[in-house]
Amino acid sequence: MIRLIVWRHGNTDWNAGSRVQGQTDVPLNDLGRRQAAEAAELLVRLRPAAIVASDLRRAADTAAALAGRTGLTVTTDERLRERFFGEWQGLTMAEVAARRPEEHARWTAGEDVVGGDVETLDDLGKRVSEALQDAALLAPAGSVVVVATHGAAARQGVGHLLGWRREQMRTLRALQNCHWVELTHDDARGWQMASYNVGVLSDRPVPPPV
Repeated sequence: MIRLIVWRHGNTDWNAGSRVQGQTDVPLNDLGRRQAAEAAELLVRLRPAAIVASDLRRAADTAAALAGRTGLTVTTDERLRERFFGEWQGLTMAEVAARRPEEHARWTAGEDVVGGDVETLDDLGKRVSEALQDAALLAPAGSVVVVATHGAAARQGVGHLLGWRREQMRTLRALQNCHWVELTHDDARGWQMASYNVGVLSDRPVPPPV
């Protein structure tokens, strides 16, 4: 059996300001670096055999906190990047709602955004789930692989991997910064979710998954 830990990056100033990051390369802030270090203290106990990360700095630097405790090298995969939010990137959610109300309404309803060059949910789920499956191949059976990615990418990628309908995916609340999903895979049962939104300091507010 393979255990796959899908780990959201630590906090950034754009998370704190409810600003849409998407694929903008925003770094961790001081809180995010502390969160990564605290989470790494838990994850190192799982004895991961491989670490894979989005190539965006906030995810790669989160993964580096764990790599520093394991001696492993982080493999980057751009397919693990956050959803591309097109013309939304750099705006606060309040600004999106005010300037692009129809697009924002569709996003709020869990539908694909029409306009604004925002990546579709199916495209997001497909590319992230493919990256997750490839990451799982990096280590032998019985081992743990940690994948550092982003909020929307994690939820959609995990849902796609499990074969969930879009309505099911919407029942998952957003991952908190530096929290993770645990998935397992074996030949008899395929992919299963073992736990969701696991981490330290779980009483902190949940930033938007962007």
